[in-house]
Amino acid sequence: MMMPFAPRRPEQLLPFAALTQWSEATCLWQGQGNVGDTHVSFSYAAASGFRVPMGTSVNLMPFLHPYDAALRAQTLAVATGHRVVAGFGPGGASLQRGTLGAPYRSQLGAVREYATIVRSLLETGKVNHQGEFFSCGMELGTFPRPPIEIGLGVLRPRMAELAGEVADVAITWLTPASYLRETVVPALRRGAERAGRPMPRLVAIVPMALRESGRDPVDLALNSNSGHMRLPHYIDMLSRSGIDVDMADDPRASGRALVEGGAFLYGDHEELTQGIKEFSAAGADEVAFNLAGVCVTYGARTTLGELETILGNVAR
Repeated sequence: MMMPFAPRRPEQLLPFAALTQWSEATCLWQGQGNVGDTHVSFSYAAASGFRVPMGTSVNLMPFLHPYDAALRAQTLAVATGHRVVAGFGPGGASLQRGTLGAPYRSQLGAVREYATIVRSLLETGKVNHQGEFFSCGMELGTFPRPPIEIGLGVLRPRMAELAGEVADVAITWLTPASYLRETVVPALRRGAERAGRPMPRLVAIVPMALRESGRDPVDLALNSNSGHMRLPHYIDMLSRSGIDVDMADDPRASGRALVEGGAFLYGDHEELTQGIKEFSAAGADEVAFNLAGVCVTYGARTTLGELETILGNVAR
């Protein structure tokens, strides 16, 4: 399941880590935030006794040098005692411009170099890479620890092919099941075959909410995803999947398109279960339940209860 908000204080994560520990959930995910560090929050949860598999989805490369990324991933794996998915992505051009002064000349080239450095450090304890985007000639202390999987955020075919070549996990966000089946999975397979390696696991982070009286699915979809729906790379991915959004012109129509296009799941227990099964049938090895829209609209307590209900029903 996905942490439905970025915690301002690390103790706010504990109820969700506890639910992950004793429920049918298999992993706790948290995305990049601007009010606190994911690794610190996860380490706090582990130190508080909630040691579960965890995944970062996705840490933005401009904020974190690849050496620091490898060091933090290793520290987190030791703290939790479980598998960690260290997910990375380049972010949008505007974010790159704001942090680096200019966008990467090549998004794919920057991601390839970043993943190469992180993998070398985690697998061999050293790296000597002089690249266009990242350079690192360092050693990282190695010792027995749980496995760390390198994940890449994937929206479009070329990044999916790259993930097939260099990643252990491909992580999608706001992608309908049909888009996974028709676009992402074939691209992952092409990249993996070109590199002569197994296809990465596919993790789909799926926004959803239970149907209840008085709820407006369009409001929930917008509260969950309005920021992403304004970014060019998400607009392009959604367009490729048959979902046209224009937040400047008509936010309500855009939110409705998400729901009708299957990028946001809304329904009763049976409908949500069927929607989740469609993601699995489309090739997702893991589906992360994202109830951010519920959390924004109704608060963390309601969200926690709804997550417990959905997890229990899907497990049956």
